[in-house]
Amino acid sequence: MKKILLIIQREYLTRVRKKSFLIMTILGPVLMAALVILPVYLTENAAPSAKIAVLDETGWFYQKFHSQGKVQFYYVYKSLEQAKAEALSKGDMLLYIPLTRLNLPENAELFSVKQPGVFVENYIKTVMRQVVEDKKMLAKGIDPNVLKSIKAHIHLATIKVSEEGTEKKTNTGLETGLAVFSGFLIYFFVFMYGAQVMRGVMEEKQNRIVELIISSVKPFQLMVGKIIGVGLVGLTQFLLWVMLTMGFVGAFQSHIFSEKRVVHQVQTMTEQTMAVPAATASPDKTNAVMTAVSGFLSAVNFKVMILSFLFYFLGGYLLYASLFAAVGGAIDHDTDAQQFMFPISIPLIFSMVMISVVANQPDGPLALWMSMIPFTSPVIMMMRIPFGVPYWQIGLSAAILVITFLFATFLAGKIYRIGILVYGKKVGYSDLWKWLRY
Repeated sequence: MKKILLIIQREYLTRVRKKSFLIMTILGPVLMAALVILPVYLTENAAPSAKIAVLDETGWFYQKFHSQGKVQFYYVYKSLEQAKAEALSKGDMLLYIPLTRLNLPENAELFSVKQPGVFVENYIKTVMRQVVEDKKMLAKGIDPNVLKSIKAHIHLATIKVSEEGTEKKTNTGLETGLAVFSGFLIYFFVFMYGAQVMRGVMEEKQNRIVELIISSVKPFQLMVGKIIGVGLVGLTQFLLWVMLTMGFVGAFQSHIFSEKRVVHQVQTMTEQTMAVPAATASPDKTNAVMTAVSGFLSAVNFKVMILSFLFYFLGGYLLYASLFAAVGGAIDHDTDAQQFMFPISIPLIFSMVMISVVANQPDGPLALWMSMIPFTSPVIMMMRIPFGVPYWQIGLSAAILVITFLFATFLAGKIYRIGILVYGKKVGYSDLWKWLRY
């Protein structure tokens, strides 16, 4: 045991002292925080800015176009050529709505020096469509206001009832997002750190360092120490990523955005998404949406999610790292790794392929069985947990994963102890089978 602890210490300290570890530990949270911060920051500061002159020969759209943030509308009453020359000379756009004799004014032209944004085009088409539809309804004796008043907006609240009879509000969209994010993290970290174990074994084998090491320790001790050491490095880096990312995002929110600006930003994003005039948005509605999101977040059992993530991260990593270590000990070059890596990677890849199926039916038989099979359970179970999973299923899945890891480590150790001393030979599956029978 003392020798294994020394190997763990060596693997851990050697890797955390590398410049690459320090760079990725800082760069990773910066990139993750940027994914959260940049869309909000760019949406606020890079909002479309334009002045649009409106030449409406029909008179139908007078005062119908309202300024939207940095997009301002103003009306002109000149000939087309004169209005176009004046607007373009100032860098503005010209919206020309020609007068029609027989048809409704359903066509318009937008002149500009630069390509107009999607928001500008959608807003203009939305306003024109609404005005023309209102005119059509009036022509048929239908009051548009009456038609608008009978429209209903249905809000469906999903409530999950447990076996004990307790009720809890849920949000399928939020739970699906958490499920996909959790499953992808497990997939990413298992592959990344598992591959590090394989490369580390291959480097020691190619440099003949392993021959010196196994003169003092048993091959199985070396493999276990290497797997646990790299796993602790991954866990350390992941925890640092979480803390630094939360710190960066929190600092940005507290120093850059005040509560008023956040509400205004949500309101602006809602207006742009729905392409409606600014007057229709309400801060009260925005606050209600934010309150609802906070309520759904509070309903998620993050304690179970975090503990489950740590377990399945370690369990999935230990299982696959033992297999990767066996592959690294059996081959001499990266080019030989593909024939062994592909069969090992199939269950993880299949888990990612089945994301949509599991998200649509988290309690279905396929999701249940895949969350019990140890080669797919780290990803699939983490995708099911946000939707609510009985504790006995989590416990059974965890027990199967631990037993499979121990058995896989035993088999991988038999391959590893022989493979690390085999040089210059292209190893096949028949060789692995012979090594397992020794």
